[in-house]
Amino acid sequence: MNTTEIMDMTEKYYLPVFIRNKIALDHGVGTKLYDADGKEYTDFFAGIAVNALGYAYPAVVKAICEQAGKLIHCSNLYYTEIQAKCVAKISEVSTFDKVFLCNSGAEANEGAIKLALKYGTGKNPKKFKFVTALESFHGRTMETLTATGQEHYHEGLGPLPVGFSYVPYGDMDALEKAMDDEVCGLLLEPIQGEGGVHVPPDGYLAKAKELCEKHDALLIMDEVQTGVCRSGKWFAWMLSGVKPDIMTMAKAIGGGIPMGAFAVDDKLAHVFKPGDHGTTFGGNVLACAASYATLCALQDNHILDAVVKQGTYFKTKMQELQAKYPDKITDVRGSGLILGMELAKPGAPVVDKCLAKGFIINCTVGNVLRFVPPLIISKAEIDGLIAALGEIFQEF
Repeated sequence: MNTTEIMDMTEKYYLPVFIRNKIALDHGVGTKLYDADGKEYTDFFAGIAVNALGYAYPAVVKAICEQAGKLIHCSNLYYTEIQAKCVAKISEVSTFDKVFLCNSGAEANEGAIKLALKYGTGKNPKKFKFVTALESFHGRTMETLTATGQEHYHEGLGPLPVGFSYVPYGDMDALEKAMDDEVCGLLLEPIQGEGGVHVPPDGYLAKAKELCEKHDALLIMDEVQTGVCRSGKWFAWMLSGVKPDIMTMAKAIGGGIPMGAFAVDDKLAHVFKPGDHGTTFGGNVLACAASYATLCALQDNHILDAVVKQGTYFKTKMQELQAKYPDKITDVRGSGLILGMELAKPGAPVVDKCLAKGFIINCTVGNVLRFVPPLIISKAEIDGLIAALGEIFQEF
């Protein structure tokens, strides 16, 4: 099928909830994607920070194929070797003691909220409140949608679950005022992704931890987008050294196969009793094989070092563009290979022009270009995008 035929069939049968780019992707290798008509693109979006190792990475493909030939699913009522290896590896790289596997970031956050709620109400029936940040994004289930601090996601969906309040991200005074003894959980992204790639000010996460300890609330960090080496550390909380009580993850953890997880230390491992939480597909052996292969490849090939090196280079090049076009680029921010470029105008036309030039990028919150490429992106590929952006800003 060609692109037009694929688009027409999709529009006829798929529920119209996505605003799609007018290309139909067919396959990928490394950092390159190819559409149904054969055009090549360099990917700086990675399926929204999912494809950490790019496309058709040999070790991941091999692990998936071998596991599919043995067993794809068997349920969590039985033990499997690959799941044991997978949770052990996640525990190793995250430094948490216990892991629960699910299918998505929304499920991971839902599970973390549920655990914090059980922790709080077990001490006091009134201890059921959550504080989250404005411009946050935590998922699309009703609970995680409510936790998301962006009003437009809530429109037409009320009444929403009760107990959630929101504070400006990075505002320590507002956070202190919002916290009290009825709060059971504070849910934050260590770097906001969907909200515009906002990095917290120094001391903010430490203050959040201090307030949680003061009010016996649990600090939950949503690492769905920032985790798995994306920020230049295995997880972005490690940039500050402030370890949360619960950490959620997804996206890159499965190497492209749907997987989510949340992790806790032993002190919280028994808040849930058998039967309190569960999943049919979460932690299935196919996803575990992909995850284990991905994490081992990231570790064995020292991808963290590459992320720091290329992320620093990429950010510097974007800052040079900002210096050249200060009326068009108002800010450059981020860490590692989660980077944002805030524009003085809407960014959608820039995304379209980049696509026409063979570069896949993304715009969030209207005017922030978000760059979350595969972690194997090269300096030459960064240079290519920077040159294309320079040409676009010259006309923009």
